[in-house]
Amino acid sequence: MFSVGMVICDGEGHLNEKSILLQGSVEHSRGQHVRLDLKDVDRFSLFPGQVVGIQGHNPSGHCFVVSKLNDSIPNFVDAQLPRAKKQAVDSEGNQSSDVVSRVLSSVIAAGPYTTSDNLLFEPLQELISYASRKQPQLLILMGPFIDSDHPEIKKGAVDKSFQDIFLFEILRKLQDFTQYLGHNVRVILIPSVRDAHHDFVFPQPAFDLNLPEDITHQITCLANPSLFSCNEIHFGCCTMDILKHLSGEEISRKPPGEKHGDRIGRICTHILKQQSYYPLYPPPAGVPLDFSLANGALEIASAPDVLLLPSDLAPFVKVLSLDESSEEPKRFICMNPGRLAKGIGGGTFVELNYNEDTDKTSASLIRI
Repeated sequence: MFSVGMVICDGEGHLNEKSILLQGSVEHSRGQHVRLDLKDVDRFSLFPGQVVGIQGHNPSGHCFVVSKLNDSIPNFVDAQLPRAKKQAVDSEGNQSSDVVSRVLSSVIAAGPYTTSDNLLFEPLQELISYASRKQPQLLILMGPFIDSDHPEIKKGAVDKSFQDIFLFEILRKLQDFTQYLGHNVRVILIPSVRDAHHDFVFPQPAFDLNLPEDITHQITCLANPSLFSCNEIHFGCCTMDILKHLSGEEISRKPPGEKHGDRIGRICTHILKQQSYYPLYPPPAGVPLDFSLANGALEIASAPDVLLLPSDLAPFVKVLSLDESSEEPKRFICMNPGRLAKGIGGGTFVELNYNEDTDKTSASLIRI
């Protein structure tokens, strides 16, 4: 017997081996669920909301004894994006030639961009100074930019609007940066639900900026999450802290005697296997997930070359494989650049020099 459904937890607590249920679709099973017995499965990694396929038998009608479990939605059918997304992707390319070299230098950072004891945005200035020296082709900045968790923002102890702080302390610095480097640099801005000056909803629209015409082709605002490309290199990005959320909900089993694997790498791989930027359901309290917007917006329509997942967890850069059993598994780079500012000190960011020959690709976690 084979069945497909979504993993749910029996009760209000965290998932454990005794509380795993499989819920069928409303269309095919009216949303009914059955308890799973995984005693015969020596390896699994599960979380609420995960879509899985199971094989086994259900002798009692109340408990499905699983003999085989598949935690991956079938591979991406093709690399073509939906038209709306493809137009956004095509607009990111900075090459006019029909033949584009899949080589790209980039600097990648996630907010906050100022320390918790002031709103001077000194870490951001250090990052821009570094980028001005290194002159990357692409600067990717992910929110929060005006962090709603900042003590002064929380207290309301500011004499400017949040929008003015964003315009004068962040956007103006980026305009100066693009003018200094000229037309060879692109800046990507992606918001966070922690941005005090933007919509508190997920999925989240892009910033709406009234930029001068001469720099609109250099500073691009994208939604959260987003799939975009530059030099035919595809980036996927989600600033919701899905790594932290999944880390708190995932349970796993490994064969006896096997060494502990790369848990964070496994969680990153889940996101592509589920083809969703936010496969966890239900989300933790405080996550403003809007289901009327989620359909399609959270879907990963095409496997990215680089997956950006900023998180409060420890920063990392990993090369991962989507399907280890395949003769030519899809390899991708996954990274958490860390936070540019941490407390009253500086944090980390990533410098990535991408090459389609992965042996020539280099990435560095840099601390400021």
